[in-house]
Amino acid sequence: MSKGTIQVHTENIFPIIKKFLYSDHEIFLRELVSNAVDASQKLKALSSMAEFDGELGDLTIEILLDKEARTITLRDRGIGMTADEVEKYITQIAFSGAEEFVQHYKDKSEAQLIGHFGLGFYSSFMVSSKVEIVTLSYKQDAKGVRWECDGSPEYIIEEFEKEGRGTDVILHIAEDANEFLEEARIKGLLKKYCKFLPVEIKFGTEIINNTQPAWTKKPSLLSENDYRLFYRELYPMADDPLFHIHLNVDYPFNLTGILYFPKFKNNFEQNRDRIQLYSNQVFVTDSVENIVPDFLMLMKGVIDSPDIPLNVSRSYLQSDASVKKISSHISKKVAEKLEELFKADRTDFEKKWDDVKVFIQYGMLSDEKFYERAKSFCLLKTTGDKCYTLDEFAELVKPNQTDRHGKVIYLYTPDAVQQHSYVAAANERGYEVLYMDSPVDAHFIGLLEQKLTDTTFARVDADILDKLIDKEEVTASMLSKEQEGALKSMLEKMTDKEQFTVVFESLQPKEAPLLITRDEFSRRMKEMSAMGGMQFMGEMKDRYNLVVNANHPLVSKVLLEPDSAKQHELLKQSLDLAMLSQNLLKGEALTHFIQRSLQMIN
Repeated sequence: MSKGTIQVHTENIFPIIKKFLYSDHEIFLRELVSNAVDASQKLKALSSMAEFDGELGDLTIEILLDKEARTITLRDRGIGMTADEVEKYITQIAFSGAEEFVQHYKDKSEAQLIGHFGLGFYSSFMVSSKVEIVTLSYKQDAKGVRWECDGSPEYIIEEFEKEGRGTDVILHIAEDANEFLEEARIKGLLKKYCKFLPVEIKFGTEIINNTQPAWTKKPSLLSENDYRLFYRELYPMADDPLFHIHLNVDYPFNLTGILYFPKFKNNFEQNRDRIQLYSNQVFVTDSVENIVPDFLMLMKGVIDSPDIPLNVSRSYLQSDASVKKISSHISKKVAEKLEELFKADRTDFEKKWDDVKVFIQYGMLSDEKFYERAKSFCLLKTTGDKCYTLDEFAELVKPNQTDRHGKVIYLYTPDAVQQHSYVAAANERGYEVLYMDSPVDAHFIGLLEQKLTDTTFARVDADILDKLIDKEEVTASMLSKEQEGALKSMLEKMTDKEQFTVVFESLQPKEAPLLITRDEFSRRMKEMSAMGGMQFMGEMKDRYNLVVNANHPLVSKVLLEPDSAKQHELLKQSLDLAMLSQNLLKGEALTHFIQRSLQMIN
């Protein structure tokens, strides 16, 4: 037996490791299992190159938990180590690597690291009061070696009898790490980090991992059901995905993976099941911000790339050339897949449009290249449930919905049921009304107005139709200025002046006597500010125009009614109907309206 001292310059490296990695103690298991896998894979490689002519045998890695002895043992049957190799790889390289890591990051405790690969063996001291290594090299006539260290710079190394090649790493769990003596905790960590490692991992009687996950196989060997089953493996509780993309690139960077389109909800709640990042089948993180574009965060699945730099801060990733190329490639492949699906079966694509439109719109908003690719398959859906591409819809409405200034007006509604009367009035004139109810539509409309030539969007209730699509078809008013003034005075007493502005329009007699419209600009600004988290617009009171149809018979009837009580009742009923059509009649006012309606019927 011999003793030695690890040559580190940091005064005491182990407390610094523990402090820096305090929140990530659990990654010790990933690091040690990854080392065991590496040792097993190296033996396979030596065998295939005829540099090892012994029996490979069962290479299963075992994780053994002994709660009473307070130990966790990681056992592999890989290449093992000689005494000289233990000195080199553990005493010298591993701990000099530890020191380098600590020196680099000890003053950056707030840095968010994408991964901790490179910690390797010395991460075991985050949870251990003592660590032993018992190992036997694959080399002929090699002798077993035992190494021990209690977390100080001193260590022991000695010859030791060991049956069979490979390495046992025995962790003596520290008093402040009791959680890692619980079977459920270890099993959970193995499932999290080691679920798809390429060498079998055994814990108790169970094999933890799938050594050949779907993304490592050729797409030609996988059926649609294989992809669906793999999705179930990743997200057992999720609904079936709509479709998938299999990534497989080996130049100019290495990237494999499978991304799935889930059924997107009409909101931006953070997905519980996110894209998982792997490096050579080892789980790294499911926080893939800065690695994939923001809009792709709505997708699910796996990406695996050894070319994504680990042990770096997230801010570094934003400027890394490899990451930018990978991000751009994934975006391109997603657009190509969507275009392929659109061209292959447009009918099926249209059926799925409501489930993917938020994703596509978000992508077009946030990525100029994605916009250029997506504009050929981005659809606009009308209230009649018909879908058109951007070019198709422009051709459809241009003849009838161009105003006298040469602007093509795209009418839309966020709720075709709630705004049925407005939609119906537009349809009667032969106008198409788009159904736009996604949370990004306020921004998406603004984008399309920038991109499309001489085109403006107007919500169908933003004004009267004759003003929304102004064609100079002016109808003469049947009211005098005195009559307008009298009616305006009555309506202002019934409404909140800060919320409603009374205006008179010469509409067709068949249209409603009173209409409520909402200014397109202020409403859109309020919606966009609310989505962007700006409160100043959100706190402003909503403003509406109360439009009086000067040519409606009921308006004349109200003015000619000699009974002031009856006059008030008729006007109030018409006002409440207009309020009801915009979902503005609520509470006590709605109750009074119902009671008044019943009395009028009786």
